[in-house]
Amino acid sequence: MNSSTNTASHGRGLPPKWQAPSGPVFKRLTASGVPYVRFGVWCSVAALIIVPLTAVVALAISGNRWDTLWTTETFNAGINSLVSAGLSAVFAVVIGTVLALLLDRTNLPGRGILRIFLLSPLLVPPFVGAIAWLGLFGPGGQINHFWSQVFGSPLWNMYGGAGVVFLLTVHSYPLAYLIIGAALRRVPGDLEQAAQISGANPWRAVTKITMPLVRPAQISAFTLIAVQNLADFGIPAIIGTPGGYQTLATMIYRYIQSGTVSEPLQVVSTIGALLLLLAIIGVLLEYRASGRSMGLEGPSAPQQTLDLSTWKHVVGFISWTVGLAITVLPLLALAVQSFLSAPGQPLRWENLTLNSMMRALTANTTIVGAYNSIFLAASAALICGVIGGLVSVLLTRTLSRTNVPLRIVVMLPQAVPGLILAVGWLLIGPALGLFNTIWLILCAYVMGFIALVVQTVNAPLRSIPVALEEAARISGAGGLRTLITISWRMAMPAIFTGMMLVLLTSVRELTISVLLLAPGSQTLGVAIFNLQQAGDYNAASALSLIVVVLGLFGLSLTIRTKSRS
Repeated sequence: MNSSTNTASHGRGLPPKWQAPSGPVFKRLTASGVPYVRFGVWCSVAALIIVPLTAVVALAISGNRWDTLWTTETFNAGINSLVSAGLSAVFAVVIGTVLALLLDRTNLPGRGILRIFLLSPLLVPPFVGAIAWLGLFGPGGQINHFWSQVFGSPLWNMYGGAGVVFLLTVHSYPLAYLIIGAALRRVPGDLEQAAQISGANPWRAVTKITMPLVRPAQISAFTLIAVQNLADFGIPAIIGTPGGYQTLATMIYRYIQSGTVSEPLQVVSTIGALLLLLAIIGVLLEYRASGRSMGLEGPSAPQQTLDLSTWKHVVGFISWTVGLAITVLPLLALAVQSFLSAPGQPLRWENLTLNSMMRALTANTTIVGAYNSIFLAASAALICGVIGGLVSVLLTRTLSRTNVPLRIVVMLPQAVPGLILAVGWLLIGPALGLFNTIWLILCAYVMGFIALVVQTVNAPLRSIPVALEEAARISGAGGLRTLITISWRMAMPAIFTGMMLVLLTSVRELTISVLLLAPGSQTLGVAIFNLQQAGDYNAASALSLIVVVLGLFGLSLTIRTKSRS
């Protein structure tokens, strides 16, 4: 709103506090209830994030084990962590951007069904995916076995750093697609139409007009994936460790479980303090970069479908081939291991049995784990949706000096291995009366996954014009009412997407649950991990296959529901 508009508002008798804001977000909120919402959000964030992390830092300072940071082992593990997380995040964003264009904007054949296949790695726990891919490209994997018989040597031994980067990318690109695709669908189609009227072809209009507007979502996706992969434990433990590729997460786990160092909690807390510093730096850089996004004003025209013309069938063939290879082959490997009577047996009819499947389904640990996983995942998704949605609305639609600190605090847990988060809650759990309860796991889940909602909501909400909020303010609505009736309602689709991400991530979580495991609080991830550790590989594969199939079914229902809405 310019000054002349504000003067006109005075002429109509509107009091000064109801003037339309002059900037992209609300500036006059002191007379409304928004400060109370901000205070409540800060209290929740402090209890769920600041207190546990402070306990870790306090233990690191009092433990005085800073000498462990300068060892060769810690340095090499840190470099490996940064390389694997950074490369996998870059590859995931590139793949996610390409998929967003192909699946959401082009006439690619069968893109609806292909989308389900390509999103399937999101439903597979990373450590389960590692086990499945080892069945293909491990030393005794089926593809390597076939390749050795034909060409005399294995195709690829995926143990080591290359395998870690590959699997981290496979399990990360669906998240990049969801974030970038949501932002891509929010770009008004009339911008591309204006470019085409000026002489640009449709693809040039997309690359020169649409893609720069999607860049904040790409930056958000890169940051979220990089810090998430930095903290991943399952893939480096199963794929990296046998090949001598150690990350900070696997080193921390070894310190806690093996007792190879004295006072392991102090050592782990010291490494966690270093990761917190790196997280603060990363979030600050991401905030400065994404803060330069552009606001879009005015009505929006429908987006035009991009025609692949003569390349449609070629691109479709390549997309389907790659998609099926990435998603179907690991599932087939899991299925083979599930129905074989013993590991390593050849795939023959006489070796197939349902015993492993029945054992996995009827085990008491499976029933208890399924109940706990559903309860924890649904509760974490709901809590993260409410708190994360409020955080996103405050960050993108209001001005406050506390916005930057709030964003940093919310993002910190994503850069820290789940083992560190679990240690924080182990330290404060007894004082809260939550030790050895399922509620301790729920608190750690909310702490670790709230950033999923914030990152998913921020980019789409930032690109929405503020004209509706300005109109509500001019009409006399207070700041709190405007945020609830306008901003919150506009954010709901993205909040729902973020909640689904939390739900799917919580169901497959392992690291936090293993360390905070208490009697009666076993989860599906822990049940699968225990079967694998006990050497019952067939039952572990059978239970994993059931979880993946049910997840694919739920995902297909979600996509069909959204397509009809």
